[in-house]
Amino acid sequence: MNKVVLAGLVVILARDCDIGGPRFRGPIEGTWGGENAGLIAFDTTAHVHIGCTAGDTKQALVADEQGRFDAPGRYNITLYPVARGPDHPAQFTGSTNGRVMTLTITLTDTAVTLGPVQLELGKEPRMGPCPICRKPRVTD
Repeated sequence: MNKVVLAGLVVILARDCDIGGPRFRGPIEGTWGGENAGLIAFDTTAHVHIGCTAGDTKQALVADEQGRFDAPGRYNITLYPVARGPDHPAQFTGSTNGRVMTLTITLTDTAVTLGPVQLELGKEPRMGPCPICRKPRVTD
């Protein structure tokens, strides 16, 4: 019984005292880079590469009070060496503290998930044979 009470107190303290560290809330913008992954976020969309795949969100990435985000978009997993399409409907989910981001892409019409990958704000993406695009496509 004491272990249950103690565990409950730890959960409450972690939640209410923000022991987990500072959180970021608001629009996510800028260049985020990681190992073989990158994200370029603007005020209306974001463009993502994980390996030789790429996609765009249909809206800005905005972090909630816990630093989490979730946005719909389109993602192409057959880009290299020749873009064969199609662009799949996708969910772009993750979290950030404002400097480091964890990102996962889930194609909603297949069982494909890419990530999670870790990205850092202001860091140039370290891509392999597929360079990151510099301008996102406008999607409907």
